[in-house]
Amino acid sequence: MKALALAALLSGVPLLPVAGQAITVVSWGGSYARAVDEAANVPFTEATGIPVRLEAYNGGLAQIRAQVDIGSVYWDVVDLEIADAVRGCDEGLLEPIGIDDLPPGPDGTPAADDFVAESQTECGVSNLYWSTVYAYNDENFPGEKPATMADFFDLEKFPGRRGMRRVPQVNLEFALIADGVPLDEVYATLRTPEGLDRAFAKLETIKDEVVWWEAGAQPPQMLADREVVMSTAYNGRIFNAQILENQPFTIVWDGQLLDVGQIGIVAGTRRLEEALRYVAFKTSAETLARIARRISYSPSRRSAVPLVTTHVVAGIDMAPHMPAAEGNVDRALRYDWAFWVDYQDELNERFSAWLTR
Repeated sequence: MKALALAALLSGVPLLPVAGQAITVVSWGGSYARAVDEAANVPFTEATGIPVRLEAYNGGLAQIRAQVDIGSVYWDVVDLEIADAVRGCDEGLLEPIGIDDLPPGPDGTPAADDFVAESQTECGVSNLYWSTVYAYNDENFPGEKPATMADFFDLEKFPGRRGMRRVPQVNLEFALIADGVPLDEVYATLRTPEGLDRAFAKLETIKDEVVWWEAGAQPPQMLADREVVMSTAYNGRIFNAQILENQPFTIVWDGQLLDVGQIGIVAGTRRLEEALRYVAFKTSAETLARIARRISYSPSRRSAVPLVTTHVVAGIDMAPHMPAAEGNVDRALRYDWAFWVDYQDELNERFSAWLTR
C-alpha cells in the first residue's frame, strides 16, 4: 500500500499546493540545516502547502528507537548516516522506500539508474556525498603545514590540541591510515583483533591532547577560538567557515572518509503521505543541486551534478570544493557501512571504556 501511495504521488503529475499535516524533519543543525531549509524545506512548503518543522540532532538511532518502541512517533523524516539507515531498517525503525517509485531525473533517467548504486538501501534514500576530513587554522602554522593523516597524529612535528568526534567510527579508520595501513586494507585490518588493538594504540598516542566534539558546528568554532590547532570535521562545515566567515582554515583531503548521507522515514509516523512527498522532493536532482550550491556536499544523483554551478552567495565555483571532485578524492577512503552495521555496538562499548581509562 505504501508503494502504491508513493507511486500515485509521483506519477508525473506536478506537485500542487495541497495543504497537509505539518511534518517534522530532523537534520544535523548548523550550516547544513540552513542549506537544507533554504534549498528544500521552504520550496517544498511553497509547492505543496505542507509546513516543515526543522529539528536538530547529533545522529544515532537512540531517539528514533525510543519513539518507535513506545508508539509515540513525533519525528517524520530524519537525516541518517548510511550505517544507521541500514541498522534502523533491520530493526523495523524505518519505513521501506522503493527506489523505483522515486521520480526520474530531469532527462527521464529512472531513479534506480540515476542514484549512484552504492548509495541505495531499502529504507534510506541518498542525498549527498560528504566527508570527514581534518582541517587546521592556517595562522597556527606559519611554517610547515600539515599535509597528511600522519601529520594529524604527529604531536612532535605539529604540537597542539586536536579535535575529534566522540565516536569510534572515523577515528579508528584515521588512526590506521596514520599508522601506515594502505587505504584498501583499512577495513580488513579493523576486522581483526590485532587491527583494532593497533587502531586504539595509535589513538592512545594523542588521547591526552584531544578535545572531543559531538555536534558538527563545534570544530569550526574550536578552530576559530584556537581551542585546538586542528580538528576532524565535516568538509561542508569547514567550507562554509572559509567562504562565508572568511576563516583562515585549510582542509587536508589526504585520508578523507567519503560517505553517503541518507534520509529515512520513521516507522509508525501518522504523516506518512506527507513524509513520502517530502522525500521525493528533497531527493530530486533539482533540490540536491540547490543544496550543493549552498554547502559543499556532492549530489548522489548523477543528473544533479551538472546542475551544481556556483555558490549562491559567494559566487565561487563549487566543483573544486566537493569531496568527490577529482584531486580531492585521490586519497579518499570510502566508508564501509557494512563494517559498522556489524561492529557498531561492540566498538561503541570499547570506545566508551577506552575514553574513561
